[in-house]
Amino acid sequence: MKVIEVNGLRKKYRDRFVVDDVSFSVEEGEIFGVLGPNGAGKTTTVECIAGLRVPDAGTVKVLGGLHHAELKQRLGVQLQSSAMPAKIKVWEALDLYSSFYRDPADWHALMERVGLTDKRNTPYAKLSGGQKQRLSIALALVGRPKVAILDELTTGLDPQARRDTWELIEQVRADGVTILLVTHFMEEAERLCDRLALIDAGRLVAVDSPAGLIARVQDSQHVTFRAPAAFDTALLTGLPQVGEVRRDGARIEVTGSGELLLAITTALSSAGVVPTDLRAEQATLDDAFLALTGRKIST
Repeated sequence: MKVIEVNGLRKKYRDRFVVDDVSFSVEEGEIFGVLGPNGAGKTTTVECIAGLRVPDAGTVKVLGGLHHAELKQRLGVQLQSSAMPAKIKVWEALDLYSSFYRDPADWHALMERVGLTDKRNTPYAKLSGGQKQRLSIALALVGRPKVAILDELTTGLDPQARRDTWELIEQVRADGVTILLVTHFMEEAERLCDRLALIDAGRLVAVDSPAGLIARVQDSQHVTFRAPAAFDTALLTGLPQVGEVRRDGARIEVTGSGELLLAITTALSSAGVVPTDLRAEQATLDDAFLALTGRKIST
């Protein structure tokens, strides 16, 4: 069952379309990612889905096209730039938000679930970045939503806080909540998402599972190593297995296909070059995005 349907969505600011003819659907119970670089139009897309912005063209249907007032009771939203009054305490925020819904969750249990019980009397300004994100997620869930929109929820978090947040999101999905996740982190998208919409410069590039997107460039391989300053990359560029050679100081990155590693090591050995820190890598989601858009996502 489709719980979100986006068709031909367009949104213009001044004379530029920041979202240009975007279409995708989200199935019930999945974590669907919207992946792209900063400024790609991801947030504007989900704000149109959440009813916070009016599209200039196209249609958006959530939960079968519920009226906006009813949709607010079924939709939880955690925005990229959300904030709370500095002095509001954790329990006060949860109690306040629960009053907005007809059938709210038990916010005491929710506070326990997101690991904030021991911070119940802590003012918002005194919370760490990870704790603020956990509170944002709790506030998005306090209305017992059928769909939750989470926008860049781990930006600015340290690695451990990020992974803790990922575990929480997986638990939320296990409860039957459909999640629309906006991110520019490749690892996050690959870890959490069942399917992804790749958006670049306001346009939809592809929709597929992370594995499906990677399979599109699976033949692409990467080999990196460090070489002496006098090393001439022309030694590799003529090999039939090599597609591109990039140099950054002593670091050499080779992209190609077939028996790439064997071809490189044979050529280096024949030339008497001893590489250090030699690594062979398979295609990644970042490679798929690069292949489909011509550029990498900067994190």
